[in-house]
Amino acid sequence: MHQRKGSLEWLHLSYYFYSLVLALAMVLSSPYWLYQVLRHGKYRRGFAERVGRVPTRLEIGDSSVSKPRVIWIHAVSLGEVLAITGLVGQLRRAFSQHRVLISTTTDTGQEQARKRFGRENVFYFPMDFALAIHPYLETLRPELVILAETEFWPNFLRLAHASGARIAVVNGRISDRSWPRYLRFRWALRRMLAQVDLFLVQTTEDGKRLQSIGADAERVQVSGNLKFDINLASPSQIVETLRRSLSEEGAGPILVCGSTVEDEEALLLKAFENIRVGHPHAVMILAPRHPERFDAVAKLIEDMGIRSHRRSAWAGEPLAGGVLLVDTIGELAALYSLADVAFVGGSLVPRGGHNIIEPAQHGVAIVTGNHTENFRDIVWLFQSRDAVRIVGVSELPLTLMHLLENDAERKALGRRAKETILSEMGATSRTVEALKGLMVEQSDRTAARAAHNH
Repeated sequence: MHQRKGSLEWLHLSYYFYSLVLALAMVLSSPYWLYQVLRHGKYRRGFAERVGRVPTRLEIGDSSVSKPRVIWIHAVSLGEVLAITGLVGQLRRAFSQHRVLISTTTDTGQEQARKRFGRENVFYFPMDFALAIHPYLETLRPELVILAETEFWPNFLRLAHASGARIAVVNGRISDRSWPRYLRFRWALRRMLAQVDLFLVQTTEDGKRLQSIGADAERVQVSGNLKFDINLASPSQIVETLRRSLSEEGAGPILVCGSTVEDEEALLLKAFENIRVGHPHAVMILAPRHPERFDAVAKLIEDMGIRSHRRSAWAGEPLAGGVLLVDTIGELAALYSLADVAFVGGSLVPRGGHNIIEPAQHGVAIVTGNHTENFRDIVWLFQSRDAVRIVGVSELPLTLMHLLENDAERKALGRRAKETILSEMGATSRTVEALKGLMVEQSDRTAARAAHNH
């Protein structure tokens, strides 16, 4: 008994220490956050929600009778929002008596979530302090909390678990970069992971890694990758306008470079200059990953003497031989449909890469760099089926030129990419079935508690 009491006291002390360290880190790093707010406008939106003010737009009733039953899904950023879109739809059908609410951390994720799920169902995720988390748990009283991928916040998990909610991780993965760090802290992670009722992971390897850092093997299931089930982006007006304009002026071939990061654009633009020698009417559609870099990339293109237009200001001017800089959010997935060849960024430099699924859905030939640790299993799958070209910096120009000049090889590469996507679909349905089982357990537990109270 004394041993258990001592263990609980140590546990509470560790959470107190964690909160203290987190608060201290935020104070010490405040100049950086202030700079990001003033220079780039980041983190300004939703500040009140992040510190615990539940937005009135969620329209949660005051009385316990009128409050709906809630499922809370947390999707960190844009990628997770896209991944859970199909899941949200299926959950709404499977649990029609529940309201599905979605939180995000980033502004881009918030914007896309509001478009897809309705502004009244979306809010910013609270900071990992009890004072910020309690108002949401007390107001929403979620029966099920779903975390997309693997972002673990100790206080949030502890308090959500203590509230009686069931907790599930969906589309879980442990990246090559994160795994060594997790292993170093598995002594602390073991207790935290014990508060999660179900881990639905992308691959067997992800499951093994989770178990190696303390997850109970009986709570780990392989359900596949939700991102294979992402629906094709609806053809937007800009895509149709661009398609018509490019056709009328005889522009092409089209190279779409998406999710690029610092130090990549210069390499891609140099490759594009080589392409224009043999293809003077070629067009590059360039979409940097981070909005705060739009101006810097525009300056880079200007300094290199390449004619360009910004998507936000383009009014139908000829694009042949030039660059269209995509300085908007949420359009890249649809723009890939215009590509003869797509390059997926964050991969020529050691940034872990980005998702190659979106261009694959359009049957486009894909090229990516050799730094793809964050998407190792997806890239390996495509590579094993000869459905992607992986290049280093020195190979990039020649690979792009080769594909653009060999129609049959390029089209076959794109066809195999689309076939790979189709063969891997179904993770969303498997995830919903597993969550149904978890909710049945929750209902049984609630009924047992009610009977005990009587």
